[in-house]
Amino acid sequence: MLTRLFRSRTEGTAMPATVWMLGIVSLLMDVSSEMVQSLLPIYLAGGLGASALAIGFIEGLSVAVATATKFLSGLFTDWSRRAKPLAILGYGLAALSRLIFPLAISIDQIAMAKAMDRVGKGIRGAPRDALIAAVTPPEIRGAGFGLRKSLDTVGGFAGPIAAVGAMILLAGDIAAVYWLAVIPAVLAVIVLIFGVREPAGQRTAAKPDFRLKDALRLNRAVAGVIAFAAVITLARFSEAFILLKALDTGFAATWVPLALVLMHAVYGLAAYPVGMLSDRIGTRGLLAWSLVFLVIAHLVLGLSDTVGAFLIGTVFWGLHMGFSQGLLGAMIAAAAPDTLKGSAFGAFNLVTGAVVLFGNTAAGWLWVSAGSPAPFLAGAAISLIALGVLLIAKRK
Repeated sequence: MLTRLFRSRTEGTAMPATVWMLGIVSLLMDVSSEMVQSLLPIYLAGGLGASALAIGFIEGLSVAVATATKFLSGLFTDWSRRAKPLAILGYGLAALSRLIFPLAISIDQIAMAKAMDRVGKGIRGAPRDALIAAVTPPEIRGAGFGLRKSLDTVGGFAGPIAAVGAMILLAGDIAAVYWLAVIPAVLAVIVLIFGVREPAGQRTAAKPDFRLKDALRLNRAVAGVIAFAAVITLARFSEAFILLKALDTGFAATWVPLALVLMHAVYGLAAYPVGMLSDRIGTRGLLAWSLVFLVIAHLVLGLSDTVGAFLIGTVFWGLHMGFSQGLLGAMIAAAAPDTLKGSAFGAFNLVTGAVVLFGNTAAGWLWVSAGSPAPFLAGAAISLIALGVLLIAKRK
């Protein structure tokens, strides 16, 4: 089932401008997101008194709320043949959600803002990926998705740095930092509106080509990728637990976002080269390495009690992300028919989002009931299972 998806070749083909523009949009929005997210666990735990279980549930619920939106967004993208308007709506909702965070005074309000942000993320994900799949030639598809991921992680690198700098300048006023996070979110929407052009074929394709029964019954290759991604997603819970672990190992609250800086720096440096390499040698071996890195990350983070050990675990977590995230998107794009790419990405996001809700809630429960090492050790075990599935698929 998966064999054909692990082979690809690449030639000297230029990267389309649309991919670069969508990467810049992702970069700006991720700066805003990480300025909020890197401080949110601290704000919830310290300012609002939330437990690790509550934080895990909020993180999971915010993704689960968006799962149906992601699937419907993918269906609508294929039906309408118009991806850009949906992408604008999704990024616009995320930008509006930034106005709620600095005004929130309760856990319920934070949950509402997170849900709104994730609904926006759910709406924009499938049309954005469908745009990349539509404009990127097959021989550089892995590089295209890897480039978008790399630019996205530049934002993940810059956002926590901006949060730390703002925390220092604003004397630890998290609400004031959240107001600053509105600026890059608005810039992302502006770049999307004026800098991204939808392919002419995407706009003019005949709508009768889309049939709902086909979208609900995707081929076995797409189903195989989604199932494999679900196992990886279960093993890799929210970054909020990494930030909580940073506090456990001795980080001061002001410097906790630097953990995300390190992780996203490694992630961003790896994603684009790994995407290009996958176009030459295929994805199987690279995905296997990503799972090896995840096992190491879980074990080191789970057993760490010093800042140095924590940072090593964070580096391996970033390597896992760089070796996996762009590849999974490229595999979906390669497996799905041209008329159903939005639906395929929607189904992919729907399933992995549901897994995130369960995984994050379970990780929070393990943290509360068995201590901070427990969710990381469980994650290591699930990562080994995923690696076994990959190796079995190779033999078949």
